[in-house]
Amino acid sequence: MAKKPDYVIAWIEVKGSRFEILVRPEKAFEYREGKEVDLDDVLWTDTVYKDSRKGLKASPEALRKAFGTEDPRKIAEVILRRGEIQLTTEERRKMLEAKKRKIINYIARNAVDPTTGRPIPEPRIEAALEELRIGVDLYKDAEAQAVEIVRKLARVMPIRLARALVEVVVPPQFSGRVYGELRRLGNVLRADWLPDGSLKAEIEIPAGAQVEVISRLSSLTRGSAQVNVKEVK
Repeated sequence: MAKKPDYVIAWIEVKGSRFEILVRPEKAFEYREGKEVDLDDVLWTDTVYKDSRKGLKASPEALRKAFGTEDPRKIAEVILRRGEIQLTTEERRKMLEAKKRKIINYIARNAVDPTTGRPIPEPRIEAALEELRIGVDLYKDAEAQAVEIVRKLARVMPIRLARALVEVVVPPQFSGRVYGELRRLGNVLRADWLPDGSLKAEIEIPAGAQVEVISRLSSLTRGSAQVNVKEVK
């Protein structure tokens, strides 16, 4: 059985002519979302085709007429941003499911139930999406969709996006290790070294990540860190 190629066709129609490029699907969608992805990681080849399945390249004249340039990379940028990315039904299903999981995870990490101040479990968020039949857009940034979806969910359940302020005091023997980890855990608002070598810091984290962050700090300090959620806002 022949191995399935690692690329798909991205295409656009300009002035009645079709132009195609070969791209890696996941990287192509990340590029389209505006993420910092190197174009070399997106393109399978620099060639612009009029029919890639037949190996027919677009002529320089056709490229100039349609795009005002022969530069395949500039043309690829136009196709990636404005064109279509051709996927099989199974590829589309898998990528939609991956995008949905990413959205649900973002909401679970960044939203809370305002009546309790507690994070909302992923299964509850997923059930609400299904109940309201909220779809996922494959072409749109996951974070932007998550913000829109939270607004829709707020009509039927208590939910809001929030950030938590966490204060931590770390004993001297663990302060160096924790200091190096803080920026990976959240946005460091303050970090002060106390006279005895202890570290007192305040970090801002996604409200839904409280349990994860507290658990990580406890693990790094063998349970000796003093961790206090000061505020959820």
